[in-house]
Amino acid sequence: MQNKTIDLRLDITEINIIIKALSERPFREVYELIGKIHAQSSPQLKQKELDDL
Repeated sequence: MQNKTIDLRLDITEINIIIKALSERPFREVYELIGKIHAQSSPQLKQKELDDL
C-alpha cells in the first residue's frame, strides 16, 4: 500500500508549536518527522528572506 500525502499550509507560529510538541516525544519516534518539516520549510524560508530584500 502506498502512503498518501496531503499538503498543509501553516504559518511559522503554528509550525513552531508542532515542533515544540514533537520535541516532548521520544526522539526515536519523531526525528524523521521533524527532519521532514525542516527539509520542506527551510527552502521556503530562505526564499522568503530573498523576496523580502
